[in-house]
Amino acid sequence: MKGRIVCFGEVLLRLSSPAGQLLLQTPQLDTCIGGAEANVAVSLARFGHQSAMAGTLPGNALGEAARDALRMHGVAVDGLRFAPGRMGLYFLSPGAVLRPSEIVYDRAGSAFARAAADAYDWPALLAGAAWLHVSGVSPAVGAQAAQAVLDAMQAARALDVQVSFDGNYRASLWAARGCDGAEVLRGLLAHADLAFADRRDIALALGQPGLAEDGRSAEAAQACFAAFPQLQRLAATQRVQHSVGEHQLSATLHTRESLVQAGSYAMQGIVDRIGGGDAFAAGLLHGLHSGSSDREALEFALAAAVAKHSIAGDFNLASAAQVEAVRSGRLDVRR
Repeated sequence: MKGRIVCFGEVLLRLSSPAGQLLLQTPQLDTCIGGAEANVAVSLARFGHQSAMAGTLPGNALGEAARDALRMHGVAVDGLRFAPGRMGLYFLSPGAVLRPSEIVYDRAGSAFARAAADAYDWPALLAGAAWLHVSGVSPAVGAQAAQAVLDAMQAARALDVQVSFDGNYRASLWAARGCDGAEVLRGLLAHADLAFADRRDIALALGQPGLAEDGRSAEAAQACFAAFPQLQRLAATQRVQHSVGEHQLSATLHTRESLVQAGSYAMQGIVDRIGGGDAFAAGLLHGLHSGSSDREALEFALAAAVAKHSIAGDFNLASAAQVEAVRSGRLDVRR
């Protein structure tokens, strides 16, 4: 496991209404630190890797609390800088029964969104790194952030650092920006070795809406590999939702030569699904960085995503041993 895994993006403050309540039904809001890339960094640290977070935080108590939350879980925070601006927020109204969860973003003008693209010294930030992980959320918050993500990926390519990219398309953020998210994401995908994207993400990025149809995942994957020669692996989860608290989760990993599928898990009594995709990404990076086979890495990643559904908050705090317990299906009390 040589080399650090560097994650770049915006660290957020999440404010949630209590379970079973709509947002501001009562004045109470529960808080936690999160954000797509930060979630991956924390999970990797919990799995025993050297993970590091890069980005910009506001120079106030909220920014310091976010930094400290990452550091508490073992993430290196030297790559986080402080600057004027506000903390990026999102508000969550957890779903129940057949009422889906709802998220409201409040990220405009955040310190991260306002940071100049050239504020980051990528050769220094990527020194000793084996992987760079970024997502499609960051470019949606503004042009400077989008350029910073592109700069990071290009620097990683030049330094022979592998690049992991999670599509994470957020329609509301792109609409607020008034920009064509598909074109930006297509440009970023060109620099990825590993991408987390399903057929709908691929259809959007390639401008081929027909690929989003059911049963066309293999065709979409091949079209993606043809369009992006750098890309070597394409991973995605598949979710069947029976209610807010009862889901079926499985996963696939396409390479240029093969397809690996992981068996499905039935999940009932879900505690918190936010961050499940990030837990999956971290699990796959863990496996690949540890030298596991594609199948072993995918099965661990899926179990990590399942474990996250049992943990409140954005972060997947499960250890590698706890993820393996999910894989084994052992439900006995661990003593």
